[in-house]
Amino acid sequence: MKKYFIAFISMMILAFGPMMSAKEAGQDKITRIEPPCWWTGMKTSLQLMIQGPSISEYSVEFKSKDLKVISVHKADNPNFLFVDVEVSPDAKGGYYDILFSKGREKFTHRYHIGHKSTEPRESFSTKDVIYLIVPDRFANGDPSNDSTEATTEKANRENPGSRHGGDIRGIINHMDYISDLGATAIWMTPLLEDNARRGSYHGYACTDYYNIDSRFGNNDEYREMVQVAHAKGVKVIMDIVTNHCGSEHWWMKDMPFNDWIHINEPYVNSNHMYSLALDPNASTADRKLMEEGWFSRGMPDMNLDNPFMLKYFQQWAVWWIEFSGLDGFRVDTYFYNEKYPMSQWCKAVTDEYPGFNIVGENWNANPDMVAYWQKDNPNPDGFNSNLPCLMDFPLRDAVNNALSLPLPSELAEPAEPQSQRGQRRGPDMTSVYNVLARDFQYHDLANMMIFWSNHDTPRIGDIFGQNYDKMKISFAMLATMRGIPQMFYGDELMFAIGKKGRDDSRLRMDFPGGWEGDQMDLFTEEGRKAASSVEGWTGASELHDYVRTLLNWRKGKSVIHNGKTMHFIPIDNTYAYFRYDDNDVVFVFVNNSEKAASVNWSRYAEINSGLGEGRNVITGERTTLTDDTMVPANSALIVEYSR
Repeated sequence: MKKYFIAFISMMILAFGPMMSAKEAGQDKITRIEPPCWWTGMKTSLQLMIQGPSISEYSVEFKSKDLKVISVHKADNPNFLFVDVEVSPDAKGGYYDILFSKGREKFTHRYHIGHKSTEPRESFSTKDVIYLIVPDRFANGDPSNDSTEATTEKANRENPGSRHGGDIRGIINHMDYISDLGATAIWMTPLLEDNARRGSYHGYACTDYYNIDSRFGNNDEYREMVQVAHAKGVKVIMDIVTNHCGSEHWWMKDMPFNDWIHINEPYVNSNHMYSLALDPNASTADRKLMEEGWFSRGMPDMNLDNPFMLKYFQQWAVWWIEFSGLDGFRVDTYFYNEKYPMSQWCKAVTDEYPGFNIVGENWNANPDMVAYWQKDNPNPDGFNSNLPCLMDFPLRDAVNNALSLPLPSELAEPAEPQSQRGQRRGPDMTSVYNVLARDFQYHDLANMMIFWSNHDTPRIGDIFGQNYDKMKISFAMLATMRGIPQMFYGDELMFAIGKKGRDDSRLRMDFPGGWEGDQMDLFTEEGRKAASSVEGWTGASELHDYVRTLLNWRKGKSVIHNGKTMHFIPIDNTYAYFRYDDNDVVFVFVNNSEKAASVNWSRYAEINSGLGEGRNVITGERTTLTDDTMVPANSALIVEYSR
């Protein structure tokens, strides 16, 4: 009898193959599923992108009534399926089995569903000062991940263009420094995996949209960083790129659709012409090249006109917000994207999280060209970007122009006093006045991100001639003008490279004290004071304290966050403006000249009537301004009043 049973089993194996569980049968069938998990209570519908060898040959269903497959879409590539899923609002948190079937063959894959957070959210706004960090160059909190097996480029701190080892743990370890400085939000250049063979430290050539680069840490550490930041009163802004990915992205070897990216053979760059998206006279060919040409050879251009690609990016953005609890997005190269799909992308994010702020990089010197891209702007063509916040490049250019000085190395007599260095006739504060005079072109001034430098521009320490006085003037304006201020890490210490042109890998310099063995530690009070005797850092501690005083004062000043502006035509390279509301007034007098200047208080009678004694914001001293009040050369006076 036994031998007949064995023979029967052998026949069954020959007929139907080895008997395996559904889970065992599917061990090698699924390469990835994105998004990797989801939540109940989401407004954003769920569409799974499933990749696996010939996965399109399988039918898909959930083994639970709480998750239901609505539709299945096959791609051009048989290795992909796009599955629309309905998640019941009553679904319990936990793992659910997805059942894949092809004839007699069946296997399952587990998928996790959680519950949407009910924690209140407050995105970045005029209440905040944003501190921009290049993570690879800020602080190395975990040397063990400087180079990893999963990534190609290894750390080499001696090479300015290589990875230096800064990471998420380094940011966590120095959150107190950021908070103490008075910054209330951090924006980090991208932390997602960038597995480019060279120059991967900047992160703008993403190779995995759902995973933090292993040289920075991991997804859990990112979430921990957000929690630590929030505990310190600091918001977190994620830098993202929808226009392009990196050429080493996993899908470049196995794309779901033939039009997933803009195919570029023979290779051609974008024409980088900003005006084409809004030019009513533009040719279709020029506009097409702007949108579909690649940013660079190593950055394939994504096709947001493909609805599955657009849905992918919408879900991805929402996923990171829900997963980590982050507070805002900065979108790189915003105007290079197809503008109508990006409008839908913005709306999807803000529909899911009303009040969530998104700032777009719209690099142009003309206010009208910038204003076009802001949500609800009354554009002649009826286009609405749904993008809440814009980067104020026109004002940045004006301030850089007004405060520009030659570098010490360019001066004939470099030994003269620093406050007098490089004073030459040239651009003055009128350039700033004229840009602010065009504020009528912006639909929402409160959602203009103002800045004097970032990771893509020369260091203002170099633009301002390595002059600490000019640096103080710049921070006085940054802290008191309309909009949302953003500063670049190290500018509070006048980081400089001795060169005015762009030199990206050098201007994104290491923060002294962020690496074990550094000779200076500018993260600490003691280290900054010790650096005062080191050439090139003599005024760094004083500048840091000046900035810290300003930013911490700004935190509680509603008149700066929400008040109106009145300014007066510059005279002799001096510029006066007021920020005011029904309760408070702040007076700012900038003396950008090489000699002391009188305030000429009576000139401002239409707004200063009834203002008696005020408080000097920097010194804390009580003061009463008159026509004879003198402001030293190359300095700013800030006085606050209560009505």
